[in-house]
Amino acid sequence: MARYIIQRLLSTIPTLFGILVIVFVMIRIAPGDPALAILGDNASQEALNAFRERMGLNDPMIVQFWDFMKGLASGSLGVSMVTGTPVWQSISEVLPFTLELAFGAILFGIVIGVPLGIISALWRNGFLDYFLRVVSLLGLSFPAFLTAILLILWLSIEWRIFPVISTPTSGGLWDRIYNLILPALSLGLIMVAYIMRSARSAMLDVLGEDYIRTARAKGAPGRRLIWHHALRNALIPIVTVVGLYFGLLIGNAVLTEIIFNRPGLGKLIVLSLNQRDYTTLQGLMIVSALMIVIVNLLTDICYALVDPRVKLK
Repeated sequence: MARYIIQRLLSTIPTLFGILVIVFVMIRIAPGDPALAILGDNASQEALNAFRERMGLNDPMIVQFWDFMKGLASGSLGVSMVTGTPVWQSISEVLPFTLELAFGAILFGIVIGVPLGIISALWRNGFLDYFLRVVSLLGLSFPAFLTAILLILWLSIEWRIFPVISTPTSGGLWDRIYNLILPALSLGLIMVAYIMRSARSAMLDVLGEDYIRTARAKGAPGRRLIWHHALRNALIPIVTVVGLYFGLLIGNAVLTEIIFNRPGLGKLIVLSLNQRDYTTLQGLMIVSALMIVIVNLLTDICYALVDPRVKLK
């Protein structure tokens, strides 16, 4: 297992390097002058030139990239152009809130989506199956920001069950969970739709296998047949969907955090874009890419845990 993990981590190095190059270049060629955006329109030309010189913006792009890679090799993501604070410090302050939102959405998607997918497969082509498929299609069709607004209007303003603004930094653990429920529900509805459709398709394939018919012919209890034999062999497509759409959750978390006024990577990305804070943007992109790589690695490991037929080499 340890050897496999090391091999997978080493194989991600070219991918991460490619992401670093693309992010670095795209940020540099984006329209807008960071010196002007940070210092303001009233800044003198001397102040603008001094800022560009201090931040290395006058250096050739290859020199800037080399300095960036040297800092990254030493474990530094650089210093914010706006605040002067280390980029990692800014990211570490908001990263836990984005992670808890993403994992809350994933947990909601698994807990709701898997049972609904099983029910839909067991009642194939029945009224309940058609109903759940239509509901899942609606879940895929509604963008995350629209779902968030509708949930706020319904559960916060109309019924007053959850707060309109999520404040995860106040109160204790239960207050934090309470403030997380509505944003996680908003983001998790997409995962419910994806996981439900994946679970339905996987269960239909498994339920048609010979060993399921043999177990049913031998009188295996229906509950054991479904949860022990069928579901276990249908988990790999479900695990794949969860790992694949983790990146989608991180992307959708941007709008969700803005709508619910939650701290997180999403709000920090938007703020850095508006301020043309190159170094903070680079750090955010690196952390986001690293999270996706780690989730993909965990997905591969889960394959072997849920299905012994998958061997790690």
